[in-house]
Amino acid sequence: MKTLYPEIEPCQTFYLPTASPHEIYVELSGNPNGIPVVFLHGGPCSGTKPEHRRFFNPDCYRIILFDQRGCGHSKPFGELAQNTTQDLVDDMERIRAQLGISQWLVFGGSWGAALALLYAQQHPQAVSGLVLRAVFLARGKDRDWFGESGAGRIYPQAWQALLETLPEHTGENFVDGLWAVLWGDDELARRRAARAWLAWGAQVALGNLYQPGRQEGSVTEDAVKQAKMELHYARHHYFVTENQILENCASLKAMPVVIIHGRQDLLCPMEAGFRLHQALPQADYVVLPNAGHIAQHAEMVAALVAATDRFAKQLDRMS
Repeated sequence: MKTLYPEIEPCQTFYLPTASPHEIYVELSGNPNGIPVVFLHGGPCSGTKPEHRRFFNPDCYRIILFDQRGCGHSKPFGELAQNTTQDLVDDMERIRAQLGISQWLVFGGSWGAALALLYAQQHPQAVSGLVLRAVFLARGKDRDWFGESGAGRIYPQAWQALLETLPEHTGENFVDGLWAVLWGDDELARRRAARAWLAWGAQVALGNLYQPGRQEGSVTEDAVKQAKMELHYARHHYFVTENQILENCASLKAMPVVIIHGRQDLLCPMEAGFRLHQALPQADYVVLPNAGHIAQHAEMVAALVAATDRFAKQLDRMS
């Protein structure tokens, strides 16, 4: 079974200016003359981590990681102004132009998979292939599963703890209710709701691996900003129209694509991966019976590394 490649350090980091207050943190590692690959983190507002470099053979790939607007090391953290999905797509093009890359492999999971698809639909000529984990399609049903009427039936206690941080009059309009608290004047209520929201996300993403004790202690202002950014995207329906991703797959039907989904994924149920495969029948569709949402599961790691290794051989033959 394949495992992550050894730890490596970036060979270059920089901040990319934009036509806005945002500066995008970008790092490069691996082979400077290798196959370009860009990693798209989840969230929104998750950020990149050192282990994300390890999905790629550093001898074969020029590995590009960046933190999306308001995330990770990008500045200013948590900034919501001029922070939309289209802005993120445009930032990817800025990075590609800055680095002089004609085509790159795009690797994304969860929210990063949605962003990868949206980018590829706008710039298919710039994409040599897609590796998509835990597909998220940014439909109303995907948002509602996590934040209205779906996963709460699987984890009712964690869901109830989150609901108890909201005003009684919230009713079924959960997203608006949480928005009202996070943007309200009561600092304690904001921090309490942010803690419960982030704990809820961790519970659904991690499943049985979730450790509630990790959520104890003070809630930082950055944690509140992270919760606000996630709600910012959710309340605006991820800045896409309903079913936009599936309806615009025609331009990708000649593109090499690998879709990898865990059957135990309760954050992004695998119906989304199945629907995407129907829209992209040429894709290599891999269902992992024991994996859930997180990329760190051994079965998921093996499938992702196998996919990037196959792309390395395929793209090297084409160059």
